[in-house]
Amino acid sequence: MLKKLLFSAILIAVLFIVTLYGYMNQQVNKKIPLIEPELITINKGATVSSFSRELVKRGWINTNVWLKAYIKLTPELSALKQGSFLIPTDITYVELINLLVNGKEHQFAITFIEGSTLKDWLIALSNDINLAQKVPDLTVDNVAEYLGLQHVNPEGLFFPDTYFFTSGTSTIDILRRANNRMNKELSSLWNNRDADLPYENEYQALIMASIIEKESALQSEHPVISSVFVNRLNKKMRLQTDPTVIYGLGERYKGDIKRKHLREKTAYNTYRIDGLPPTPIAMPGKLAITAAMHPDTTDYLYFVSDGFGKHVFSKTLKEHNRAVADYLSATKSK
Repeated sequence: MLKKLLFSAILIAVLFIVTLYGYMNQQVNKKIPLIEPELITINKGATVSSFSRELVKRGWINTNVWLKAYIKLTPELSALKQGSFLIPTDITYVELINLLVNGKEHQFAITFIEGSTLKDWLIALSNDINLAQKVPDLTVDNVAEYLGLQHVNPEGLFFPDTYFFTSGTSTIDILRRANNRMNKELSSLWNNRDADLPYENEYQALIMASIIEKESALQSEHPVISSVFVNRLNKKMRLQTDPTVIYGLGERYKGDIKRKHLREKTAYNTYRIDGLPPTPIAMPGKLAITAAMHPDTTDYLYFVSDGFGKHVFSKTLKEHNRAVADYLSATKSK
């Protein structure tokens, strides 16, 4: 009789455990109630217990008992990876834990467009909440020092593109990657440049590329614009390009260039100085750099906006003056 009772008790216990285990599996294999993907961050030192409590706070589960019990039975899932993870919809709690243990961190992105300046970059970097601001006093004046760059003014030394990163990446890391990318692209294009270009080195070519970039948003015009500036340099003519004047004015530029600005002799006023300005005036993209290295073959020495997003190119000053008059007339008619 005693044996029967003992057997019954063991059987009941086994059935209870099996039922409990089955119920636990049923609970942890339910879909998380997500309407859209959500980002979740696992901080350093986070445990399954603390994380499961976070899930309760978020309303993803009613109780963390079953999830904690499941992890107790599968200890290989207890080591959560630090970082930020994008949780997709249609995922179970078990799949979630596997993602946080074995998955890849979410990649954030920051984009810098062609023609933007270092000042623009620093503003964008400082405003990105997913980046670590390990250098809180980062400015245009000290970027070169932090990165160990040889140019005091590092304008133009960073390649404009989209950069992906994980949470906690520092702003300096992004700038270093962009600088390395620019060095690689510039060196490659310089080594395959046209012969007899009026540049002493690749840095001067980069300066030219930045001017081309700022002169026209129409990239198909870049090789022609490059030819104008190359022709002017070869003839010892001044570049006389407004974007360099604007860059030299800095905060003093209020939206228009005045006659007094053109008369002012600054390092960037190409109406007053010979040759190229001392540094790039923006971050040129690959097409602008390519145009600086491979200008079209033309006799053009001048160009002016046509008032409709393109430029009119001229070989003589007389032709240019006529094009300027047409531009002014088109502007007035608008």
